[in-house]
Amino acid sequence: MRLGLAVLIVVLTLGSLFVPLLAEAQQAGQASSIGSLYFPCHRPGWSELLPLPETLRRALREVGHLGYVVDTCANDRAILSTVAADLVRLRVSVIIAVGAEAVQAAKQATKNIPIVMVSVSDPVEAGFVASLAKPSGNVTGVFLATSNLGEKRLERLKEVLPELSQVAVLWNPDDPAAAREWRQTQVAARALGVTLKSFEVRTPQDLDNAFLVLAQLDWGALITVPDPLTLAQGTRIVEFAARSRLPSMYGARAFVEAGGLMACEPSVSDLARRVAAYVDQILKGAKPADLPVEQATKFELVINLKTATALGLTIPRSVLMRADQVIQ
Repeated sequence: MRLGLAVLIVVLTLGSLFVPLLAEAQQAGQASSIGSLYFPCHRPGWSELLPLPETLRRALREVGHLGYVVDTCANDRAILSTVAADLVRLRVSVIIAVGAEAVQAAKQATKNIPIVMVSVSDPVEAGFVASLAKPSGNVTGVFLATSNLGEKRLERLKEVLPELSQVAVLWNPDDPAAAREWRQTQVAARALGVTLKSFEVRTPQDLDNAFLVLAQLDWGALITVPDPLTLAQGTRIVEFAARSRLPSMYGARAFVEAGGLMACEPSVSDLARRVAAYVDQILKGAKPADLPVEQATKFELVINLKTATALGLTIPRSVLMRADQVIQ
């Protein structure tokens, strides 16, 4: 049933929206079109790790590419290759691939169409590029995982909770980026004198089991490392943290908008500008092989003051002053 729903979403989207847009572009003499492939899909009321679609459209308009962006996505890995192949058949001029799975699917679907990636996995280790300095293929873009987000997130928690000594961590060891962040968090914990409790969650059932154990333990705070599983289960995680009165740090602002306490994430607007700049250069004749992969350097801290009040917490002014968004 889940697979059927995912396929239906893609077929309806491609059939009723994107193909007419491309036909219209061709009739108007549009020289190029831009395709995008997201995994997982952006859903109303919730966001994936990198909620780029609308922000990216604005960034593309700012560099002069106003129309005919063909957005595709999938919530099920089983159909990603099919969605990517459909996008290639639409003969777009460049593909923006968001998420390691999307990059892999796009790369397998074409060796000729330029691909601009946003990847949380190491693109060299994953085989997307030969090196960051010289991609040597049809893929380039932005790489997030080298940024020490695990350290940043634990440090912000410690600033809000100076007496914090024990933190539970939800993470998926099957996700390379999540595993990297877990290692970063371990290093930061030793420096800060914090004990970590690892909860490995590969499936929704693992998450249920983690909740049962956490409900019986007295842990000072919770960190949720983002990956497709924890993002898909985000509402449940936020609701559990609220019931348990557990201060929590997340990897995407969507958790905070849903009632979580804090999130530290790569700046979506900065990523969109970087991706738009790559697309602009490629559409003007540059080759991905000649465009070095960039590393994200700008991050945003989001705080929910209503949640802090419900938890009986006072957020230090020094932390509030550094926040990029404070939800009242």
